[in-house]
Amino acid sequence: MSPKKDAGFSDEERAAMKERAKELKAEARANKSKAEGERDVLAKIAEMPEPDRAMAMRIHELIKASAPSLSPKTWYGMPAYANKDGKVICYFTAASKFNSRYATFGFNDDAHLDEGAMWPTSFALKELTAAEEAKISALVKKAVS
Repeated sequence: MSPKKDAGFSDEERAAMKERAKELKAEARANKSKAEGERDVLAKIAEMPEPDRAMAMRIHELIKASAPSLSPKTWYGMPAYANKDGKVICYFTAASKFNSRYATFGFNDDAHLDEGAMWPTSFALKELTAAEEAKISALVKKAVS
């Protein structure tokens, strides 16, 4: 029996890490304005294939309406939304990013979603209907409360 070879990170994971390193260097060089962050997010959304692009754009609109205090920024090359301290509260990951069967909408630990001893922090998205949009809006509002 030959020893199992560790495959390490996938090409997609390495690309995401490189994007994050570029983002951190850019943040260190200059404190980006909310408008610059939004420009970067919209550019990343525009690069996405459908249906990821439509979902990401709708989520962007929902977050802007539900939590205008959050600032758009890219995070690992994907749309994310940060609080006034620059900490990412929520993010969208396109299904195409890691060749997944669904997109993901998630929250980081600075989101105020605590509910007992266990609560969800990430959600699989195959499509956005009015029901999912309402849930996302409510969760984002709670996350920033």
